[in-house]
Amino acid sequence: MSSGCLDCSGTQALRHSKMKYTRLTKEQFEELHPEFINFLATQSIDKAEWDKIKTENPEIAEQELDVFSDLIWEGVLSRTLYLEHFSTNHIFLFHCFEQHIESIILKSLVPETDFLTKEGLQWLSDNMFTENIEMKVGNREYAEERNQAIFSLIQQGAFLSDGQLYQQIDTIIKS
Repeated sequence: MSSGCLDCSGTQALRHSKMKYTRLTKEQFEELHPEFINFLATQSIDKAEWDKIKTENPEIAEQELDVFSDLIWEGVLSRTLYLEHFSTNHIFLFHCFEQHIESIILKSLVPETDFLTKEGLQWLSDNMFTENIEMKVGNREYAEERNQAIFSLIQQGAFLSDGQLYQQIDTIIKS
């Protein structure tokens, strides 16, 4: 056990393992400042104590940032239901369930289409159910733990979504 560990229950135990996700950015930490203060408070660390840790034990401070980052990611990923990933000629839409993930993949068969532009999305709207768009529907079990699988998709460029586009297309496909 590390000497910096007060007790090895709960979040304290997480300090002994490497990060599951990635550290939040400086901007994300700033946005989550109140939550971070509460996180430190649950460990009886006030501002004075935190400033002391940062100065005297920077590796402990780094571990606290990592543990907090993983806790935030875990919460966000656990609530994630929909993801979207746009590229020049493809749109990947994902619906995340507990045990599996469903996907709708749209591919433009017109090479000059660019779904990353407003015009490209208008073109998609006009050509959705034509021979210019290839549509595939998929469903697979997670190859790894659910949140880790979702995190991998985010690292590849997917972003959280309200699911509106997925639901619209899914409704049309199923009708």
